[in-house]
Amino acid sequence: MTRPTDARTGATGKARSAGWIIVYTGEGKGKTTASLGIAFRAAGHGMKVCMIQFVKGSWFTGELKSSRLLAPSFRIIRAGKGFVGILDDRKPISQHIAAAKEALRTSEKIIGSGLYDIVILDEINYALNRKLIGVRPVLGLIRRKPAHVCLVLTGRGAPRPIVEAADLVTEMRKIKHPYDKGMTARKGIDF
Repeated sequence: MTRPTDARTGATGKARSAGWIIVYTGEGKGKTTASLGIAFRAAGHGMKVCMIQFVKGSWFTGELKSSRLLAPSFRIIRAGKGFVGILDDRKPISQHIAAAKEALRTSEKIIGSGLYDIVILDEINYALNRKLIGVRPVLGLIRRKPAHVCLVLTGRGAPRPIVEAADLVTEMRKIKHPYDKGMTARKGIDF
C-alpha cells in the first residue's frame, strides 16, 4: 500500500499543482455537505479554505457557526439574497442578479489573493441555472485561477461547459426525500 502524498509538494517534495476543479451537482441532497467535508478535511491539514455562498442569503446555517470554530483555516462569505423564486423569496430578480454578479467579483478576488488553497463557490451552479450570472464569466474565472487553487462548484443543474471544464464531477441523484412527504428542513441535517 502506498502512502498518500502532500497535495502541495508531491512525493518528491517539489511543488506541483493541486488545483483541481470539482463539481457537485444533481437533484439529490449533499452537494454543499460534500464541499464542507472537503473544507473540514483540508483544515485538518493546515490548508486555508474560503466558501462563497451565492444564494443562501440571510438564513442561519450550522456551517456559519462551525466555520468560526475552524477560523482562520475556514471562512464563509455570504453573498446571496436567498434562493430565487422559492420558499420565502419576495425579492425582485434584479436584486438576485446584482448579488450573484457581486459574488462572482468577490470570488475572483478571493481566488487570486493567494490566501486560500481551496475556494468553494457554493450554489454557483444554481445561480448559473437560474441565469443570475453567465457561463462565460465563470469559465473565465476557472481559466484564470492560480494552478495551486482547488476550486469547488456546487449546486443543481451544472451547465455542460462547467462539467467539461472539471476534473472531478459528482452528480447527487435523488431516490427518496422527506420533502416529498411535506417534511421541512431539519436543523443539523439540512441547514
